[in-house]
Amino acid sequence: MAVQESVVSFDPGIDLAVETMISQQLVGRGIDDSRVIAAFRRIPRRMFVPDYLEHKTYLDDYLPIGLGQTISPPYVTARMIQEMRLPDNARVLEVGTGSGYQTALLSTIAREVHTIEIRPELAARARRLLLDGMGIGNIEVHVGDGFQGWSEGAPYDAIVVNAAVAEEAPWPLVGQLRDGARLVVPVGLRTQRLHVVVRDGYDEDVTVLDEAAYAGKLLPLEGEAEEEG
Repeated sequence: MAVQESVVSFDPGIDLAVETMISQQLVGRGIDDSRVIAAFRRIPRRMFVPDYLEHKTYLDDYLPIGLGQTISPPYVTARMIQEMRLPDNARVLEVGTGSGYQTALLSTIAREVHTIEIRPELAARARRLLLDGMGIGNIEVHVGDGFQGWSEGAPYDAIVVNAAVAEEAPWPLVGQLRDGARLVVPVGLRTQRLHVVVRDGYDEDVTVLDEAAYAGKLLPLEGEAEEEG
């Protein structure tokens, strides 16, 4: 795609609620990538939470966004982005657009963000907010089965999956990684562990973050992943 620079520019000044969230939920739990922390300061999380839940915007909890889906707690989102270890000028793929919050965060770090959502309604909502509402120009929102990824944008410097798979990372996603790139995916439908897959030629190296270090409870990946599981 023809990449445009993001024109989103938020400078709300010091927000005590945001700084408390960053201090307690992110930095206090091991998030130390300055780019991730800066992204959480720059992107207003309240824009992605339903109005009736605005008072819960910064809580360490999963919040409903409609259609049976949720927005993850700040720490879980930050941990997944940090584990991507994005290089400079990265092209990334996000599987599971959801509210679009993580997409917006990624747009401040990566050069190009492809995000794919299986639910057309959520994809349309995210596209309106991110592109039309916030003017972010380095994002492409796609509708499709995230298990298959988005081959048109491959190879990617990192891929993140915002849903859990039953046993192992989806093989089409591993195949869309650039050599040496990382795939971050929750594995396990009851007890989840965060798998970080690094592609090494035709092989892969897998690091697993245990449940305590990750603390995620994401919903299962839909589509072909359900058949694989």
